[in-house]
Amino acid sequence: MKNLRLVLGDQLSTAVSSLSDIDRQSDVVLMVEVEDEAGYVRHHKQKLVLVLSAMRHFAARLQQRGYRVDYVKMDSDGNTGSFSGEVKRALDRHRPERLVVTEPGEWRVRAMMERWQQDLGVPVEIRDDDRFLCSLEEFSQWAQGRKSLRMEYFYRNMRKKTGWLMDGDKPVGGEWNYDKQNRKPLPKGMGYPDRLRFDVDDITRDVMQLVARRHDTHFGDLEPFQWATTREDAKRALEHFTTDCLPNFGDYQDAMKSGEDFLFHALLSPYMNIGLLDPHEVCEAALKAHDQGQAPLAAVEGFVRQILGWREYIRGFYWLHMPAYPDSNYLNAKRPLPDFFWTAETDMNCLRQAIETTRRHAYAHHIQRLMITGNFALLASLSPAEVEEWYLVVYADAFEWVELPNTHGMALFADGGILASKPYAASGAYINRMSDYCADCRFSPSKKLGEGACPFNYLYWNFLISKRDLLEGNPRMGLAYRNLNNKPESELEEIVAQSGEFLDALENDRA
Repeated sequence: MKNLRLVLGDQLSTAVSSLSDIDRQSDVVLMVEVEDEAGYVRHHKQKLVLVLSAMRHFAARLQQRGYRVDYVKMDSDGNTGSFSGEVKRALDRHRPERLVVTEPGEWRVRAMMERWQQDLGVPVEIRDDDRFLCSLEEFSQWAQGRKSLRMEYFYRNMRKKTGWLMDGDKPVGGEWNYDKQNRKPLPKGMGYPDRLRFDVDDITRDVMQLVARRHDTHFGDLEPFQWATTREDAKRALEHFTTDCLPNFGDYQDAMKSGEDFLFHALLSPYMNIGLLDPHEVCEAALKAHDQGQAPLAAVEGFVRQILGWREYIRGFYWLHMPAYPDSNYLNAKRPLPDFFWTAETDMNCLRQAIETTRRHAYAHHIQRLMITGNFALLASLSPAEVEEWYLVVYADAFEWVELPNTHGMALFADGGILASKPYAASGAYINRMSDYCADCRFSPSKKLGEGACPFNYLYWNFLISKRDLLEGNPRMGLAYRNLNNKPESELEEIVAQSGEFLDALENDRA
């Protein structure tokens, strides 16, 4: 039987299920670069380069191993610009008896694939994506009958399943979660590791020229481009992290510093999300570092939790709640996304730093995403759909299965608490504690109201006031509302007035 086996740009692994039983003599691997995927949102230039270059390197690797590969570049003659169009053309070229695919990471692509058998007149087999540590069926079974789907309980279940960081049926060290040890601000004078960078080869250079020609108006800087685009280099990045960064990752994973875009963070999520690294091998590398005494338990547990816990949980959560999930807007947030999310032209230094980092690298770490840009979007009641599109555009690791729940549920509380137990709202005090951003800002985190007050301060209280009917009954918001209720009426009126002035200016691009 001759099969056509489609491999998508986030499935760049020879272990992907669509290739598991391939006959290298008769079967054909189809890989396509299509404009629909490059432009359905205006992806960061470096994100496009990463995916397209990694695809081309992966295709070359398959060919070197004896696979028959049909690769369609974006500027190839006759490219229709769509998955369906390119699959149809490939079916005409190769006349296979069957099309084999691995389930995609986005609901809209899955819906498209499910129409192919009828539309294209060929049997289509959609296989599970078994590169994850928890299957969608397993997650659905875990979720069944539960009143709430909290990640912590899922994570404990996965620890028991894998045996990672377990001593029999108990967690190593006596605690399941060392998050309280992972929130330290950076000490003054601390040194940071020189981060591994990867040279641009001819394949990547060709892709950069393609992106410059076709997507020059997209967000982000094209150069310097220093991401890994091969499995070999991604494995080097993993080794660099576990050796040079992991020992301090746990203590300072929530910290932020001007001019230090990476600190001790892994920078591995783009490679896992496109298939260059497998989550199992990434976790095993961290566990090995702990076993050999090279990294403390709190650092390794915090890192493993992000992958075994959060990453797997978010994927299962996404597929469990689609396609209706993004339609909710519990807090009735409708304000348009400010232009400074694209330009970084704002006097709020923390936002400027996070957005400039994002523009330079298609990257910002999780606290910059959640507690800087996400926190501001929450407090300013920005439209969930616009914020979610921004997150999908700007980050190299952003694919809808991981981006949407993190933004809609975690950052914006737009689902009303299905994912997170409370809104992640914070004033300027948190940002000042975890960064040095406030020192170079014209706004003061210690000033609550009036000229020079940090906007996060009054916006935080205004958020509690304006959403009181929706949030005051939340048990985890009790302390915040007790503090709010202790404020004099005159102060509450000032908070609402100054917030109103700021938000009106925001809509007129003056903030």
